[in-house]
Amino acid sequence: MQTGERIRTLREEAGFSQNRLAEMAGISQTHLRRVELGQAGISVDHLEMICDALKITLKEFFDVDGTEAQEEIAVAAAKLTPKRKELLISFLKSL
Repeated sequence: MQTGERIRTLREEAGFSQNRLAEMAGISQTHLRRVELGQAGISVDHLEMICDALKITLKEFFDVDGTEAQEEIAVAAAKLTPKRKELLISFLKSL
């Protein structure tokens, strides 16, 4: 499951419209819509704000079918610069 699909699934499970979640998370509805459609990426900061609005942790966000989540993380991590990979690993260890 892609990040945008996961956000949409969790948003719908919580009973929020895109406008409501965007407002609660402090991001634009347009950006949220584009992320859900897979037309835009999302920063860790914005994802964290969305998770806060949904009252879940980032760990819970990524805690879907283990294999699928691991593959998605691996693909995303492969695109990072070495410095960003370091930051990501440090962040994941802090969870």
